[in-house]
Amino acid sequence: MRVADFDYALPEELIAQHPAAQRRASRLLRLDGASGQLQDLVFADLPGLIGFHDVLVINDTRVIKARLAARKSTGGKLEVFVERTLGTHEAFVLIRSNHPTAIGATINVGDAVTATVLGRERDLYHVRFSEPVEAVLEYHGSVPLPPYITHAPGPQDVERYQTVYAERPGAVAAPTAGLHFDMPMLDALAGRGVKIARVTLHVGPGTFQPVRVDNVADHQMHSERYNVPQSTVDAIAAARKVGGRVIAVGTTALRALESASRSGTLKAVGGETDLFITPGYRFNTVDRLLTNFHLPKSTLLMLVSAFGGTANIRNAYAHAIAKRYRFFSYGDAMLIEKAP
Repeated sequence: MRVADFDYALPEELIAQHPAAQRRASRLLRLDGASGQLQDLVFADLPGLIGFHDVLVINDTRVIKARLAARKSTGGKLEVFVERTLGTHEAFVLIRSNHPTAIGATINVGDAVTATVLGRERDLYHVRFSEPVEAVLEYHGSVPLPPYITHAPGPQDVERYQTVYAERPGAVAAPTAGLHFDMPMLDALAGRGVKIARVTLHVGPGTFQPVRVDNVADHQMHSERYNVPQSTVDAIAAARKVGGRVIAVGTTALRALESASRSGTLKAVGGETDLFITPGYRFNTVDRLLTNFHLPKSTLLMLVSAFGGTANIRNAYAHAIAKRYRFFSYGDAMLIEKAP
């Protein structure tokens, strides 16, 4: 497969720059992977599409304020992007500046916080902050909006670029399929008997990095931390016994579940996953996928093509563009029934 096979032309005005007025006010495109049939709906229709015995699997990661404005000891400006914390005071970070940052250099954040560069692993710098990382980010950090959103993050983004069920800090990008849910909808689903189970996958900055190879097989997938608890394994097993289906809310929830079932059987597990799902992958756990529309030539577009069928996804995206759906993180949603 060539990366160019997953390209498409998107009018710039269809890239959503702001969320819908209410979380559930987005549109929903339903794709039947078996027939290729499309149905134009609204997200508020979703509860009627979920069976009583189904399991809705959400990703409870929480987006941290990962972007820090900083300066070198010489006064030059730079940006520090916290990729993951390594303890109370240490983290792996990306540093954006005009020149490479030297090992041992001191970076200033605000008036009182410093960060010392301890080492480097490929693109990431290992730094130690003079104050706890969590406190530094909360006081000095800003919401790490995706690069295709052109405005500076504001109060609305602090609230809306976060799911209502976000619990475990660690992501530097939101699991955006979950942004459409509000608590009344989740409560209504639970009241109807739908089991809501949780996984955690801390979305990394690699989710926005372009695929820089021509051959899909040559791409090295970024690694992300994840955890699938025993309670979720048990909930899925119980649903299977009564004919229930597994609905992953977002590609991140799907990757967590499929990473935990690479042996063919879903197991409670945690660690790092670099699972790269492309057409031809055999899905072990997930039956339906709720997701947003993804960037051209991206690993996420390859994933949904594997799940819904490449031709089906290509047709669905053309339909969405013609019908003026809103794309990417703050855009509209798709519900994809797995292709046989």
